[in-house]
Amino acid sequence: MLKVEDLVVNYGMIQALKGISFEVNEGEVIALIGANGAGKTTTLQTISGMLKPVSGKVMLHDVDITKIPGHKIVSMGMAHVPEGRRVFAGLTVLENLKMGAYTRSNKSEIMDAFERVYESFPRLKERENQLAGTLSGGEQQMLAMGRALMSQPKIVLMDEPSMGLSPIYVDEIFKIIQEISDAGTTVLLVEQNAKKALAIADRAYVLETGNIVLSGDAKNLMNDDSIKKAYLGE
Repeated sequence: MLKVEDLVVNYGMIQALKGISFEVNEGEVIALIGANGAGKTTTLQTISGMLKPVSGKVMLHDVDITKIPGHKIVSMGMAHVPEGRRVFAGLTVLENLKMGAYTRSNKSEIMDAFERVYESFPRLKERENQLAGTLSGGEQQMLAMGRALMSQPKIVLMDEPSMGLSPIYVDEIFKIIQEISDAGTTVLLVEQNAKKALAIADRAYVLETGNIVLSGDAKNLMNDDSIKKAYLGE
């Protein structure tokens, strides 16, 4: 579904990505793990059209989307849940969700999307008239995920969905990611909590200073001594 080929991205004089390649198959949950500054967020931002690479390309369903602007990529079936949630604090929950459906024009499809989002996130239904800025961190994360799902994407990129959340919310967020996957949406997940990410992923890639240094079946990587030591605190 998604193919990244020899992607090179610079931030000023710094080479953030040094020619990485990987792929995501339909229906998979793929985890991208690595330390802070490894290039994980840069990878997602380049895939979704927010950053332009120096070289390399990004293919979505065999279409080269490298030079396509981000808002058009959304209508091609990709959604991005950014790091730090980025909800519209001055808008209500309902208005935030409507923003997620801006590429859609079919009213009945939008209503279906609302139904599905409220089914996955019943708390959002309870708080639909509340301003997003007054929600707890966990609820804002749910809103950011719900907003992305309003475009009914085929693939969703998630950047650090558990960051800064209490353990109870972390468990809930990962349960919902699993449900999103089970419902047929492909997931590319960037996550500091490597243990949780590997537990729900099919495969994983390990990024270090702009290079992919390891990849494979997520369960195998969970048992890899170097991964245990570096990322699982074992």
